[in-house]
Amino acid sequence: MDLETFLHDLHFNTEKVTPPDWQVDWEDAPLPYKLYRGLPVVPLSGDVPLLFEKRETHLKPSLAELGHFLWYVYGLTQYCQSPLNNGMNEKDVSFVQSMRRFVPSGGALYPNEIYVYVNFEDVPQGIYHYDVAHHRLVLVREGDYDFYLARSIKNGNDTSGRFCTIFISTVFWKNFYKYNNFSYRLQGLDAGVLIGQSIEVANRMGFSSRVCYQFLDRALNHLLGLSEQDESVYAVISLSTDESINYIDKDINKKEVASATELCGELPLLEHTLYNRSKRVIPFPTLNKVNEASMYETTKSFVKLKSNHNARHSLGTEMILLPFMEDFSYDLASVCRKRHSPDLDFMIGKVNQTQLSTLLKETLTFSYQNDLDETYGNIESRMSLYGSFYNVERIPNGTYSYNSNTHTLRTINMGDYRELLQNGLTMPTVNLYQVPLCLHVVGERDYFKEQLGYRGYRIQQMEAGILVQRLLLVSVALGMGGHPLLGFDANNCDQVYRIDSKGKTCLIQIPIGPYRPRSWLKGSLQS
Repeated sequence: MDLETFLHDLHFNTEKVTPPDWQVDWEDAPLPYKLYRGLPVVPLSGDVPLLFEKRETHLKPSLAELGHFLWYVYGLTQYCQSPLNNGMNEKDVSFVQSMRRFVPSGGALYPNEIYVYVNFEDVPQGIYHYDVAHHRLVLVREGDYDFYLARSIKNGNDTSGRFCTIFISTVFWKNFYKYNNFSYRLQGLDAGVLIGQSIEVANRMGFSSRVCYQFLDRALNHLLGLSEQDESVYAVISLSTDESINYIDKDINKKEVASATELCGELPLLEHTLYNRSKRVIPFPTLNKVNEASMYETTKSFVKLKSNHNARHSLGTEMILLPFMEDFSYDLASVCRKRHSPDLDFMIGKVNQTQLSTLLKETLTFSYQNDLDETYGNIESRMSLYGSFYNVERIPNGTYSYNSNTHTLRTINMGDYRELLQNGLTMPTVNLYQVPLCLHVVGERDYFKEQLGYRGYRIQQMEAGILVQRLLLVSVALGMGGHPLLGFDANNCDQVYRIDSKGKTCLIQIPIGPYRPRSWLKGSLQS
């Protein structure tokens, strides 16, 4: 299968990307976190604060603060036990245990890993892996790699105020064992959700963050000691203590073209011992092929995306002006503790215009520093929000597109579309008849392939994941819950929204609404 066909089927014909005889070997599942053996470790403080407080800007960041950041972004935060009814009597009830994190993940498999490059006075400078299982850092390569990173990452030469560099990687086997080739779509979205959480936590802690999607893949994989057949870096996040910093692309070193091959030759190969529990790892050649095709060999491949002025389409003639609200704020730490995916716990309830207005505005009207834009991280030039609404105050049942510039809804179709959406689910894990808001993140069908190549697909999935995480956090703050879904019929949704002929497509579906309390035993792992 050629890659263009694979990525098309991955979105529109998902049944074609997984072998019909595929069976999951549950007994040989990998661990949801990566474990190194025999390397130096740096324990992180387990005394994680219950609230976020803005730090004093003149103070240098500490190792404890980094530990708090990593825990809120990707640490093990809760232990949960849920009943599973396998029959008609009490003896048929079994229990499912899980270790939760604050970010959602497809199947709770968490295919991503976090590495950090730090330079603190009380620990050796170098590259560390965040050991989620033990909340500690594992030293994988010691040394000063500022110059190496400057040549590997777009804008890596701008180190003003930067105290830490975060690398988000994907371990392919961690969810391939369950989802086969469909895992490629999940991996990008999971990475995006993780990026979104990193941006939120950094903002609350008083750090400035910048996300880089363009870098020399093999150079960074080599620096981190990753086997690119098993694991590869998807995104890089720089953390700075200067909140007002605004990275601007410079012409420095533009004439000097760096290559991944040359950079890899500057450092020795790392060979570390790992443990992932699986005794048999099945090859995933399609994932390796598309990952290799997405890699950048030289810095000549780095580009800027031009603003897409056609990102929004005026569908329909009727426009509904949403109420303008005061600035919305919420306790992020508390919201993180409350957030979970309600699935069958949704219950129909009235959503008022204030809730809908706040949800849409707070999700889409934000910017984040990245290496794609000509402007300051305007995600709206690449992503839109559409929705099917039912039982919303003073909003007729129907499908709508949201325009953040005018803070309005444009009517696309009138009517109740819950049955169509429910029938489009590949697995009935959510009762959409009980959901008042069913939102879709919409992006380009061609995932900016002309400018970004196949790398554009995973970048698009990551940016969709950022919006998903914002939707989930704001929905919880508004007293509702959200459940991201990839098992939906994108073709049907594109036709309902009339975007199939506009070069747009629905990337992910997020039902949002009130829900009943779940029957589970839940305990916090926060000390």
